[in-house]
Amino acid sequence: MFELLEFVWTDLLNPEFYIEHGGLWLLLFIVFAETGLFAGFFLPGDSLLFVAGIYSNELSAEVFNTGSDFLNLMVIATLVIISGVVGNTVGYWFGAKSGPYLFKREDTFFFKKKHLFAAKEFYDKHGGGAIIFARFLPFIRTFAPIVAGIVQMDRKKFMFYNIVGCVSWVMSMLIAGHYLYKFFLSRYNFDIKEHLEVIVIIIVLVTTAPVIMKVMSSGKKKA
Repeated sequence: MFELLEFVWTDLLNPEFYIEHGGLWLLLFIVFAETGLFAGFFLPGDSLLFVAGIYSNELSAEVFNTGSDFLNLMVIATLVIISGVVGNTVGYWFGAKSGPYLFKREDTFFFKKKHLFAAKEFYDKHGGGAIIFARFLPFIRTFAPIVAGIVQMDRKKFMFYNIVGCVSWVMSMLIAGHYLYKFFLSRYNFDIKEHLEVIVIIIVLVTTAPVIMKVMSSGKKKA
């Protein structure tokens, strides 16, 4: 109760907040929401998975502690991959059913049409591969499956790219978080958990840089 009273809105951008207050189930919901619900574009996907890799043993204990670091990590990875694949599938279905309406819809706090147009432009440029690449790009990954549904991408083709992209995204982020934490702790006695703010900022900058550069270049062309 007292923790809820101390809540501030900036906590929504802090991946450790979700791990500490919601655990595994909130993690799975966020991965689903960010890829399956257009309202999830503001959620911390990449940094959350990185932090989840660090806390994989604690998270797996909520389901089944195998006693092995690697197996615990694989348990978390499997569940997150399922959530991500299902999320993208829901996004695809939503786009197929309501795509034309979305392009006419006015902006709201949870829906920004500019992200939808950016995702469509990204999809037009990269084709089916956009479903894979989009996993690593904030905002774009939320709207890419919706765009795929709008343009009536073949379902089997979509599911192939969906699974490949999700596995690549989840495994790379979880493994990076888990093993970089262990490496720095054993090699340099440096505890990443005590400096997560800096790590998260770096991840956000790296993952959002392509999007920011694209927006800036588009603005220059229009000017």
